[in-house]
Amino acid sequence: MATPLVVSEVSKSFTMHLRDGLRLPVVANVSFAVAAGECVVLGGPSGIGKSSILKMLYGNYAVDAGQILIEHKDRLIDIANADPRSVLEVRRTTLGYVSQFLRTVPRVAAIDVVAEPLVARGAAASEARERAAELLQKLNLPRDLWQLPPATFSGGEQQRVNIARGFITDHRVLLLDEPTASLDAANRKVVVEMVRAKKAAGVALLGIFHDEEVREAVADRILDVSQFSPRKAAA
Repeated sequence: MATPLVVSEVSKSFTMHLRDGLRLPVVANVSFAVAAGECVVLGGPSGIGKSSILKMLYGNYAVDAGQILIEHKDRLIDIANADPRSVLEVRRTTLGYVSQFLRTVPRVAAIDVVAEPLVARGAAASEARERAAELLQKLNLPRDLWQLPPATFSGGEQQRVNIARGFITDHRVLLLDEPTASLDAANRKVVVEMVRAKKAAGVALLGIFHDEEVREAVADRILDVSQFSPRKAAA
């Protein structure tokens, strides 16, 4: 499928149960598509709903209406209406996500944290660790940290582990929520190269990049999320 991600008329609101059920609209009528080999960057001011869109696409947030279609094993799965087991299956093989923060696991070495997604997909542990080592080296994480748990790392070091973990698989769709946050200039350039490699491999990427230089380097187009703001429509 040339367009593995299609979002159609998606709306989302939050209900404030401690404020008598006050309903706060977040986005409305979100519609766009991301083609294979394309990197679309979500733009717009802070608080407009960019991260909420990524979380809806990944199945972390429920939606009020609309469809989120992902091509998964030659069939279309609507993430907005899929059961939890189907969502987990799509995440395992088709839909990847790199967040701003690494969810650290106590006593698990960094190299194994990175390798785990490949092992979960059936790769041999030795093969997965070899690939993990390649990515950690590319991202300039000192070798003497590879066998230590990332919970002890700095923010920038944890983020490099997080990026390596998110890029180690061959997911056809990849969501990127500020992957270059906490990184120095040298490692931001490495991430740009990694994004370009994913595009060349035909991966559809949707991301948030507040760093203007990175955004211009990776974006094929910028999607202004302000157009989906209910507040703008009501103004």
